[in-house]
Amino acid sequence: MIRRVSTTSSLSATALGSFMKWSFKSSHFHGESLDSSVSPLLIPGVHVFHCPDVVGIVAKLSDCIAAKGGNILGYDVFVPENKNVFYSRSEFIFDPVKWPRSQMGEDFETIARKFNAMSSVVRVPSLDPKYKIALLLSKQDHCLVEMLHKWQDGKLPVDITCVISNHERAPNTHIMRFLQRHGISYHYLPTTDQNKIEEEILELVKDTDFIVLARYMQVVLSGNFLKGYGKDVINIHHGLLPSFKGRSPAKQAFDAGVKLIGATTHFVTEELDSGPIIEQMVERVSHRDNLRSFVQKSEDLEKKCLMKAIKSYCELRVLPYGTHKTVVF
Repeated sequence: MIRRVSTTSSLSATALGSFMKWSFKSSHFHGESLDSSVSPLLIPGVHVFHCPDVVGIVAKLSDCIAAKGGNILGYDVFVPENKNVFYSRSEFIFDPVKWPRSQMGEDFETIARKFNAMSSVVRVPSLDPKYKIALLLSKQDHCLVEMLHKWQDGKLPVDITCVISNHERAPNTHIMRFLQRHGISYHYLPTTDQNKIEEEILELVKDTDFIVLARYMQVVLSGNFLKGYGKDVINIHHGLLPSFKGRSPAKQAFDAGVKLIGATTHFVTEELDSGPIIEQMVERVSHRDNLRSFVQKSEDLEKKCLMKAIKSYCELRVLPYGTHKTVVF
């Protein structure tokens, strides 16, 4: 159930009146980037909130932004049916002179304490550092190449600190030259069933904000690794979960004559391919596809699915929902 702000919501009349004083400048609430072109003095911010559900949360958050001269561009709320929990994501513009970034953090933290929030995160893309990430991969390069090109074009809002692989690459390849040209280190760390070199990986990624498994075939990361890292790990899976497992999944699906292929981006947990799902994409195939076109379609889906998931994550659109689910605004 999605709760929308209306006269039939559970807001009190006073709170509703206070909330409705602030006009929404855009009705495009989903999937669009913030635009600060309204005024050269105003810059965009994003705030996500997760707390027990009570009356007055929307009004309090709105008043906080309005009291500092900010203006809400979009607001999305989700309250699951028969569950006492509240999720929200707000996009707003503000004057950083009137509302300094440090003060903004304190103001939202005050509200978080008032409502016993499980999570309250604010981000100002033009002022805050970009997320630092590490990429792990094996032999396949298609997801890595896509991410590097998007990053180079400024369409991937992260800083790539390093690339780690259990597959060695020749120094004169396109990828290795690209990494060297942009100062991104490449680490070849061969793994075995007996030695997954997790300590070495942890040392390399200790200063990152999250990890992306860009077709890393050694995907069973131990609980000790996940606890030691303590931050999110995002994986791209070669199909709709559950799916064909083992080697050559595209060939397995091709040989089985499937009519729908897909890709799934999910958080990594100790249980293989069972983490909360962030994004899924599908495409139809037919008897007219040969193995080459089948694999190409599959790889294209993986690239798109992973990029969309990372973009959503960086824009604070992804929130944990229970144990196995996510809210993706």
